[in-house]
Amino acid sequence: MYKINHIKNSENNQDFIEIANSLTNSYAKIYLNQGASLQELKLSNHVLIKEMHPMTYDKTYASSILFPFANRVKDGIYQFNGETYHLDINQKEEHNALHGLVYNKTFEVIKQNITETFASITLKYDEKNISSGFPFTYSIQLEYVLTQNTLDLIVKIKNTDSKTFPFTLGWHPYFLSIDLFKSSLLFDCNKKTVLDERNITKGISYIDPVECLQIKDQSFDDCYVLNSNEVTFLTPKYILKLTSTEEDSFLQIYTPPHKNTIAIEPTTGVSDSLNNNIGLKTLHPDEIYSITWNLSTSSN
Repeated sequence: MYKINHIKNSENNQDFIEIANSLTNSYAKIYLNQGASLQELKLSNHVLIKEMHPMTYDKTYASSILFPFANRVKDGIYQFNGETYHLDINQKEEHNALHGLVYNKTFEVIKQNITETFASITLKYDEKNISSGFPFTYSIQLEYVLTQNTLDLIVKIKNTDSKTFPFTLGWHPYFLSIDLFKSSLLFDCNKKTVLDERNITKGISYIDPVECLQIKDQSFDDCYVLNSNEVTFLTPKYILKLTSTEEDSFLQIYTPPHKNTIAIEPTTGVSDSLNNNIGLKTLHPDEIYSITWNLSTSSN
């Protein structure tokens, strides 16, 4: 049997949901007041995600939902339908807008379901305030579904405005390995983005086909154009498969200054998509966009 607990502590500004099964071999911890981000995850008794202390969430954006843009927007400026918009610059060192607008929003619980084999919780944030950088209203709904060895994250975006808006979407989880040097990533790819010194996409180039990317002692902050919707993370202890229902997918890989940790980020666009249109989508009034990311594990 599964259980769901809602824990709120105003003294240390904690507001989170815990989902766990009675065997305690699967567990998820979701912070409602940090963009409904998944800060801890255990599947089949393997710890996949844990809080990145002493690094803080406002620096890592760990497991944040990246909307209405994934990655960066150069100088925070973009144009859409003949209008120029200015997003806040929250990456001062590169003078970019970074990782969207919902990573620090507070979500509310609207539904939960508990059975013998899974538990799910549905969270929602309604943006009703018009900002100069993204003057559109929208609703974003997240459903986390936990089983013993899988986690589904189902994201639904609804345009609640009277105007069409542009967007990309991403997810920013950091995964653990007992030895990142001996870990690798498997994915089908023969193209990656070309980045400038500010990590802004200048174009896409062909590369030798990637099948197995051995991490070893390499540092990554790279974006790959996927030919399939499946990525496998091989570690000495477990195998993790990440799949997406989106056919046109990109993979951002980033190694932070945190031992044995790597960000494996599925996105629907690249840095500066609001300007270069790579992966950019539009959502019409009352239209809903939906995507599901699935994580599944097995022992290695």
